[in-house]
Amino acid sequence: MRLIARLLILFLLFFSFSCTQDKKEPDTVIFAVCSDVHKDIMHDANKRLQAFIDTATKEKVDFIIQLGDFCLPTPRNQNFLSIFNSFNGSKYHVLGNHDLDSGYTKADNLKFWNQQKSYYSFNKNKIHFIVLDGNDTTSPPQKGYAHFIGKEQIKWLKDDIKNTSSPIVIFSHQSLFDPFGTENDSLIRQIFEEENRKANKKKIIACFNGHTHVDYYKQINGIWYFELNSMSYYWLGKAYEHLRYNTVINQKHPSIKYTAPYKDPIFAIVSIDANGIISIKGQKSEWVKPSPKELNFSRTGYEGMVKPEISSITVKF
Repeated sequence: MRLIARLLILFLLFFSFSCTQDKKEPDTVIFAVCSDVHKDIMHDANKRLQAFIDTATKEKVDFIIQLGDFCLPTPRNQNFLSIFNSFNGSKYHVLGNHDLDSGYTKADNLKFWNQQKSYYSFNKNKIHFIVLDGNDTTSPPQKGYAHFIGKEQIKWLKDDIKNTSSPIVIFSHQSLFDPFGTENDSLIRQIFEEENRKANKKKIIACFNGHTHVDYYKQINGIWYFELNSMSYYWLGKAYEHLRYNTVINQKHPSIKYTAPYKDPIFAIVSIDANGIISIKGQKSEWVKPSPKELNFSRTGYEGMVKPEISSITVKF
């Protein structure tokens, strides 16, 4: 009996070790990402966000993230936030410039999200993710919205990059390469490129941002930069005012007439293989007529990027 007991113990130990080995970290991480939902402008923002959550659940993603300009941190938007929080998995927020409208502060948004900091990092599978806050102020303050990454955050960023050997993906609201992005974007890119040189590999592999409401991507010195389109619309401005919806909607959402809305919500499912592949499964919608082109709208420097779409692409890093 003692021999049988010993053999049973050995078998259980071996089985336990085998199970532990089988549960090794996957090489691929999959996440759902959306940006610029603008709950406080779009009349059907709840419906759009629910479609995002339903797709993320169906795709069995490892986490979801929104890249800013989500909603004002006010009690009337609690039901909207609840839709986001209904996802049964990890959820992350990026602070957008319009989340600070109407006098709301970073602290107000963090409390609303139940989040500790506006910049932070986390690990999923074999990838390290960093969330930046591009809403720091300068001295003297910048004109318009703040669009800067301050000294304290930069110090934290450098330390965080040094403390991981995993491939790194960056999330921000404002672009780190676009002229309408962060004011010191060239410095941030320099930090990334220097870290890649020191590591003698592509340590920082990709950056994702929202803010500009365009569909665009490019590679700069070995790092991929993806500008993800708004879930909801492209902003045209007062010169292109047009009433696309009924009186009730226009009265409740007075800024919607200055936009060119997308008929369907657009967002992306992103797959990153730690061995060198980034795959983006985007979505394509249609304009709620009239389109910007029909209104003779154009924006210099963004030709071909203003469209109701997030491109589906696969790239190597």
